[in-house]
Amino acid sequence: MGSEQKVAIVTGASQGIGEALVRGFRDVDYHVVANSRAISPSSDPDVLAVAGDIADPTTAERIVGEALARFGRIDTLINNAGMFIAKPFTDYTDEDYAGIVGINLTGFFHLTRRVAREMLKQGSGHIVQITTTLVDHANSKIPSALASLTKGGLNAATRSLAIEFAGRGVRVNAVSPGIIKTPMHSPEMHEFFAKQHPVGRMGETSDIVDAVLYLERAPFVTGEILHVDGGQSAGH
Repeated sequence: MGSEQKVAIVTGASQGIGEALVRGFRDVDYHVVANSRAISPSSDPDVLAVAGDIADPTTAERIVGEALARFGRIDTLINNAGMFIAKPFTDYTDEDYAGIVGINLTGFFHLTRRVAREMLKQGSGHIVQITTTLVDHANSKIPSALASLTKGGLNAATRSLAIEFAGRGVRVNAVSPGIIKTPMHSPEMHEFFAKQHPVGRMGETSDIVDAVLYLERAPFVTGEILHVDGGQSAGH
């Protein structure tokens, strides 16, 4: 059914940053389509959970199809789903490579292409990638070449798509976090990770939600890679 209420799609939505983004968009009265591999149905009628592997193109088809069938429009896409494995480059396996590329790049391609078609039809929309400051600020204590390979590609695609769509009503931006306190990081590592930021703490999921919602409300901003990293990208 159609509605003038705006609709956001959030991938990687079952925990961490994604879960916080779902809450953040609900707090500003958006309908939300939430995806992850094993997401549970929501008791909130304004949240549509679509389970599935984002690297599978059929998942992208279902996300877009079910979003349009339930809510009638798509206004925002947050490409949050991501896989991160920190290890020396020579220790990466073929399985590591396939998994990271599948989620970080292939999933982005399948879903963003389908969503962009709908946004271009309606003449409006906003696409945001969640990347990583490690792309711009490599750290020998956190070796992560595959994250930089894939998330750096998303930063480049963000700028390219922002210019391609600039005259057609669709904005494209990215948020580049530092290390965020999520279930991905065990509590015993928090002190180490805090020291990797000039401000002396890890980021909170709310820091990323605030950045995404700022971009959502900033109609003159497109092609931006917004660093939310406690000063990491500025230096040490």
